[in-house]
Amino acid sequence: MIKKLIFSLFVMLVSHQSLADDKDAALKSFLLTNLGMQVQQINDAPVAGLKELITDKGVFYSSADGKYLIHGRLFNLNDGLVNETEKTLAHLRQQGLKDFDGATIRFAAENEKYRISVFTDITCGYCRKLHSQIAQYNKLGITVDYLAFPRGGLNSKTYDDLVSIWCAADPKEALTEAKAGENVTAKTCDNKVRSEYEFAVQVGVNATPSIILPDGTLVPGYQTPAQMLAVLNEL
Repeated sequence: MIKKLIFSLFVMLVSHQSLADDKDAALKSFLLTNLGMQVQQINDAPVAGLKELITDKGVFYSSADGKYLIHGRLFNLNDGLVNETEKTLAHLRQQGLKDFDGATIRFAAENEKYRISVFTDITCGYCRKLHSQIAQYNKLGITVDYLAFPRGGLNSKTYDDLVSIWCAADPKEALTEAKAGENVTAKTCDNKVRSEYEFAVQVGVNATPSIILPDGTLVPGYQTPAQMLAVLNEL
């Protein structure tokens, strides 16, 4: 009798999961066909009746039946106005950055205390200002990992220039020269510039410089070395 009951419960659970999987697959197909949106993951949202969608365009929410789609920030008022959407994005940033180990342009601090990831472009004034102070960041124990974010998109000259820099014999030197206004020598190779840009869009980056802290927090805009250290010391 007990064995039959356990088996029945197992069948019910499998059937329920299969139904949920079918609904998720239908929702993914609908959004891809109608909005060109790649849904990578579907989770239960903190709000009953809503689903959290991890997509290539960011974090969205939908009704359980997929009829309604919501784009915006979800706040938890009971826990002190916690930004639930940002919590999800911070986790995505932390995990996603692991895919670019060895593909960034790193300016390492000799006595590293912190490591930050900076989405950068070579035509951005504040990106150039930040880079002009790279020695000061390093002196304060801050290692800077640069990732590419061509502000003009994937069909721009800046994208081609960033690919050339990432493919240069000495990417650090090539990046420094480009940010000083020197011409970029065309190069090609296997690279992750496109992937870095697409990842940035997914996790909320829309301008440069954008800084991701070790806990996944996104800091938009330029920070002086002293300001950056103060922020990191608060983590």
